[in-house]
Amino acid sequence: MCGIAGCIGTKDTRTINRMLDALPHRGPNDRGIHEYEDGVFGHTRLSIVDVAKGHQPIVVNDGKTAIICNGEVYNFKKLRTRLSSKYRFKTKSDSETILRLYQEKGPACVTELNGMFAFAIYDGDDFMLARDPIGIKPLYYGYYHDKLYFSSELGAMTLAGVDEVHEFPAGHYYTPKDGFVQYYTIPEIQDHILTDIEETSDLIRKTFIKAVKDRLLADPEVPVGSFCSGGLDSSLVAAIAADEIPHLHTFVVGMEDENGDVSDDVKAARIAADHIGSTHHELLFTEEEYYQALPTVIQKLETYDPSLVRCAIPCYFTCKLAAQYVTVVLTGEGADELFTGYHYMKHFPFDKLNMEARRCIGNVHNINLQRADRMGMLFSLELRVPFFDVDMVDLSMKIPPELKIREHNGAKIEKWILRKAFEDTHYLPDDILWRYKVQYTQGAGCESLGEKMAEKALSDEDVERIKAENPQAVINSKEAAYYFKIFREFHPQDSILKSIGIWTGFDFAEEREHVKGTVDGDLKHDHAEEEEDEEESRAA
Repeated sequence: MCGIAGCIGTKDTRTINRMLDALPHRGPNDRGIHEYEDGVFGHTRLSIVDVAKGHQPIVVNDGKTAIICNGEVYNFKKLRTRLSSKYRFKTKSDSETILRLYQEKGPACVTELNGMFAFAIYDGDDFMLARDPIGIKPLYYGYYHDKLYFSSELGAMTLAGVDEVHEFPAGHYYTPKDGFVQYYTIPEIQDHILTDIEETSDLIRKTFIKAVKDRLLADPEVPVGSFCSGGLDSSLVAAIAADEIPHLHTFVVGMEDENGDVSDDVKAARIAADHIGSTHHELLFTEEEYYQALPTVIQKLETYDPSLVRCAIPCYFTCKLAAQYVTVVLTGEGADELFTGYHYMKHFPFDKLNMEARRCIGNVHNINLQRADRMGMLFSLELRVPFFDVDMVDLSMKIPPELKIREHNGAKIEKWILRKAFEDTHYLPDDILWRYKVQYTQGAGCESLGEKMAEKALSDEDVERIKAENPQAVINSKEAAYYFKIFREFHPQDSILKSIGIWTGFDFAEEREHVKGTVDGDLKHDHAEEEEDEEESRAA
């Protein structure tokens, strides 16, 4: 996992070095920069594959061709075996495999890559940029005097002096000749295909186990662990990984109440970790530590949306804990999008449920994946997300909604078929496998702390003033105003403000209205549930 920065059309080495200076957390192990006739490529490296020789930029063809890449390609060894008869590899890096595949197939090389990535290649007078199918790894670009600049984070982009920053679209590549080309589309809904419970369960189990095992890729000296919050998603990932890695390190965070009772996730994680035999680690953070972390989280998250900030703080503490023991960690992100796991989805009519799931998958690069990337990279920790394996995404669009949300023990339960797929296996005990979903902040015991602080810090008049001074910002609560105020202190530049949240093409207010309108238009439920649905839709 790494940070990349570059410019094309100008040899602006000074600016690229400044951009790399803003990305040391993304790559603490190495740094490289390469000038060529019409541009500069820069790279900060977190060493995971080919620790000794995987220095980037990787330059071949007598300096005429080079790559910088952020991410991991899980099928690179198979690709390398095929390509090794034609090309003499300089390294054992997965990034060089991308470069050699590009030499063989051109920009179409992206269609053969199984992984998470954002990369840039130059090849003589030509170049390409690309981002993985779901948008797990970030990539931004902008222009200064018609010269192209790009980087892994928005904060680094502002150092290029560009007027506006744009998010590079997921599942696309770009070349000067063809412009933006969409090479991946979330599969169309074909949920009439997998209706048999036993067949579907078997496919889910085999596909997901393979997805987890693929993501254990690393050099032997690079430790790999797993989040384990005690919920279905992360616990299942950890259980599968524990089959492959003895004494797997697992991690959970939470709080302790005034009576010394720990939060729900901590309790459940202890059960899961004991069952899978992991080396388990806990971090209990205090209310004071929560508030101390808040400004850093908002700065590095590169958004001020309340639901994302709330979820990012326990993620921040989990990454901080995990980074003390491992370099790579697996997470349960994606299960809710694929298997309609969010609470508000229980109120959707079945004929709209998979459409909503598909929409959420298309938006997740702006939300939960951005949170995971920023919080992990803040501690030089690579987060991998097996649920967003493209085979899992494809499979999810073939499963009817009646198998995703279904009655269990007298109540509707989300992700039913995923749970069913691992029932009566050794992976998880029933009380974890069928545990009712709770929000990340709720399970960690910190769901109301941000709102509590906002009430203390701002008056109603303060909120109105912040709204008036920033009419382009989406501020619909005192908590949002408080987070925006902190955000503005770190990111005063107009270029980044045009790129955050609604400026990247994702409108959180529109998202809330979409979900609320869809649910309320078909079903009536009480006000408390509406509030919970609105909250969860933002995190969704």
